[in-house]
Formats: sequence, C-alpha cells, structure tokens
Amino acid sequence: MADSPLPRIAIVVPCYNEEQALPISSMEMLSLIDEMSASGLIAPDSYVLCSNDGSKDRTWEVIEELHSKDDRIKGICLAHNRGHQNALLAGLMAVMDNCDAAISIDADLQDDPSAMIEMVKKFRDGCEIVYGVRSSRETDTWFKRTTAHGFYSFQNAMGLETIYDHADYRLMSNRALHLLSEYGESNLFLRGIIPQIGLSCDVVRYARNPRVAGESKYPLSKMLSFSIDGITSFSARPMRWIFMTGLTLLIIDILVGIYVVIALLSGTAIGGWASIMLSVWFLGSLTLISIGIVGEYIGKIFTEVKHRPRFAVMKQLW
Repeated sequence: MADSPLPRIAIVVPCYNEEQALPISSMEMLSLIDEMSASGLIAPDSYVLCSNDGSKDRTWEVIEELHSKDDRIKGICLAHNRGHQNALLAGLMAVMDNCDAAISIDADLQDDPSAMIEMVKKFRDGCEIVYGVRSSRETDTWFKRTTAHGFYSFQNAMGLETIYDHADYRLMSNRALHLLSEYGESNLFLRGIIPQIGLSCDVVRYARNPRVAGESKYPLSKMLSFSIDGITSFSARPMRWIFMTGLTLLIIDILVGIYVVIALLSGTAIGGWASIMLSVWFLGSLTLISIGIVGEYIGKIFTEVKHRPRFAVMKQLW
C-alpha cells in the first residue's frame, strides 16, 4: 500500500462516565493524528469518534464541546447504557463507511496511543487486523495479574480462541469491519468474534499505563461476568463437562453399590451418617451448578431468538 492514497483512519473511543478523561485523551489522539499525518502515514482528514454509552455524567456534553472546537472529534450517543462491547460495536459500525481502517481504544489511555503508529504501518504493509498486546503485567498487583492470566487460561481451556493479554485495542481494516457487521449475535464478545474473521493479522506490543483520570469501569464482578458471557457465547464445552462429570459419578455410584452389596452380604455394613450427608451435599451442589450452567445457555438462546436491536443511536455529531 506504500504507493496508494494515504489511508483515512478513524479512532473509535467507547465512553462511559469519562468526563474527566476525555479532554485529556482526545487531545492526545488529535496530536497523534497530526504526527502521523505530518509524517505521511495517514490522511489529514483522519478523525476520532467517541461512542457515548449512555453515561450518567457530562460525557456527552464534553464530546459536544470538543466537537465545537475541532470537528475531527465526532460522536454518537446511545439511547441507553448497553455496555462496553455494544458501545464499541456501535462506534465501529458508525465509521465503517467513512474510513479505510478503524482503531479502537479506551478513553483512559491505559493502552499506549503511540502503538497506533506501528499498527498503521503494519496495516499499510497488508495486515487487516492488528492486535494491541500488553508486553508485561509488572505494573499490576499480584491479584490482578493472577486473575487475568487465569481468565485467559480458562477461556482457552473452554475452547475459546482469544489473543493472550489483548483487550479491545486493535486496528481493523474496512473489509474486516464489513465482515464484522455480518455477525448478528446479541451476546457480544468481540475478543472472541474478531479472531474468527480470519483475515491476515499481526500484533503490536506496548507497555500499559495508569489511567489518566477517573476510575476503572471493570471491577472484578464485571470481569467475571464478561468472562462467563464470552465462554457461554462461543463454547458448549461446559455442558459437555457436565455430561462427563455425570458419567464419572455414575461409574462411582456403581462401584459404591457393589461395595454396599458386598458389605451387606458379609455382615460388615456400618451406618455412616457423615458419608450420607457429604454425598447429599456434594450431589446437591453439583446439581445446582449444572442447572446454573444450562441456565446460562438457555438465557443466551432467549436473548438471541428475540432479535432485538443491540443498541439505538440517539444523537450524532459529524
């Protein structure tokens, strides 16, 4: 692509209650656009689109103020809070026909914006999807580092194809965006969907920074919910594990039954309250867990068959 026209890049920023971070991060991204444009890497009309996910603070007002000062800051406002994945998808779909490639990044600038330069270079060399991958987790606490590694390992064990230490910081070509638009599921897990697109891809590694302002929108409870949604949206392996566990318990029950019959015939059977109670509690817990896992899948089916819109865009700034 070296001799082709300069690509127009759209930087998509999902926002939820980011009134403190946006004025800082938007200026950082505009400066980066200026730098890449001046070096002949991207087109001068590249821009930033902020996707407001029904924020409860002044996030949308901040986007309007930024747009009035520099129309390269554009925005869409969702009618309701639909979650990070829907806000991100809404932004990507909004820019799909107005860019050669889109780069998604969170407003807190924990993902290093300067990595975009290498992403664009790889895109111009022919890569259609470029993933931003953390080079290390040394700045994380032991607990966060351990749970994050467990998160990716568990997903891989469940058969979910994801990029290790990659969140939602990535570049996607226009063709990749159009292919993404054909995935119609309501239960969104973009980290699992995008690797399935199958276009040429590469990674760019970067060091993660502290938040520029505000608070994290992903506490442990949301991370657990996010992981469960990802697994149940892409893999039936948990239900297969339930079947295998049930089969194993059936074999154990047969062996225990043989032991009981032998004990009765030999006259050595002794009543065991503890063993009975442990068995009842164990099987009861296993039954409830199994019902819960099956319920997750039924809930996903219930949501999908209604075919409701994933989001509604209330306002736009272009």
